[in-house]
Amino acid sequence: MVVEDGKIAQIGTDLPKCEEEIDLNGKLVLPPYVDSHLHLDYVYTGRNDGGKIKSGTLFEGITRWHDIKKTQTKEDARERALTAIREEVSQGVQFIRTHIDVTDPKLLGMQVMLELREELKDTVTIQIVSFPQEGMYAYKGGYELVEEGLKMGADCVGGIPHFEWAREIGEKSVHSSVELAMKFGKMIDVHCDETDDPMARFVELLNALTMIEGAGHRTAASHTCSFGSADDAYAHRMMGLFKANGMNFIACPTENAYLQGRQDTYPKRRGLTRVREFLREGINVSFGQDSINDPWYPLGNGNLMNILDNGIHLTHIASYDELETAFDLITYNGAKTMMLEDQYGLEKGKPANFIVLNETSSFEAIRQRADVLASVRNGEFLFRRREPEYEIPLDL
Repeated sequence: MVVEDGKIAQIGTDLPKCEEEIDLNGKLVLPPYVDSHLHLDYVYTGRNDGGKIKSGTLFEGITRWHDIKKTQTKEDARERALTAIREEVSQGVQFIRTHIDVTDPKLLGMQVMLELREELKDTVTIQIVSFPQEGMYAYKGGYELVEEGLKMGADCVGGIPHFEWAREIGEKSVHSSVELAMKFGKMIDVHCDETDDPMARFVELLNALTMIEGAGHRTAASHTCSFGSADDAYAHRMMGLFKANGMNFIACPTENAYLQGRQDTYPKRRGLTRVREFLREGINVSFGQDSINDPWYPLGNGNLMNILDNGIHLTHIASYDELETAFDLITYNGAKTMMLEDQYGLEKGKPANFIVLNETSSFEAIRQRADVLASVRNGEFLFRRREPEYEIPLDL
């Protein structure tokens, strides 16, 4: 690969000599990891008393966050977000979509993230979702705060219809999310049906409304856990409509598995949407980290290899053929969801953004859960590590 002026000038074999040449010794090169779903305003708030959860449910997490966010300061929010971004970027992520809670009259989290998006743009691309964590209507003035977040500069409209107090109000919030996106020319990313209830079907409405508007390609349905519990006849009918609309899906393997199935005895549901079936039908789906040590999930460290590893196990994506393209779930598919395809990928003319893994093939990288040795952004190293060395090698 020849890099000139921060872009890929040539790629292939029999390339010309260059002023500086770096031999990667056959290591696997991928486009950077894409975290298509993260909450950077919540990170590391699971370490205090308010973040200690008991039931392990989504709804308890929201209740805990309601109290925690009242005490945060701008400095605290900024430092926590920076730490999480550093954790992700140090492990190969260069593109993040973050949901920022706007059910806060001060809009503190939104202010912080807008500043960081600009400050860090040469290192990481950040998209911001104006997200009403406590409900667009369940929280008084939630609709107006979502709109204000968009006016401030958020990239996407969010929503959480399954948290509204009645089905009709949840439907109203989905209508509002789409209407706001059309009004401001924004993308859409709705937390949709993050529940085990097989009758939670807000994804059907979201798909229909964006299909009418011709906006499926700029819409994402995050989580859709209930779709994994839905009746097969309904699911297959909907998959045909999803495909026709071109709507994107985002699953968060570790968090979905941790939060869902809490009311089940046995068998316990995995909590994930129909990832494997989406892939087989050509429906775009990606994986995200979602949480890093917050009131919803105590773990998480921004390592998308861990997310991929959990995801392929939980969704049975582990045949040899499937493993050959599994990295798409944390690279190309996320970039498509974020509408970054014109600036993403290992192609001539694209920005020279890529990572180097400590393995020589996709299969071995996944099997060995390979670390990222280097991350390159616009032709410059963000970081580069030596391969691990034994001080005392194993003699076997």
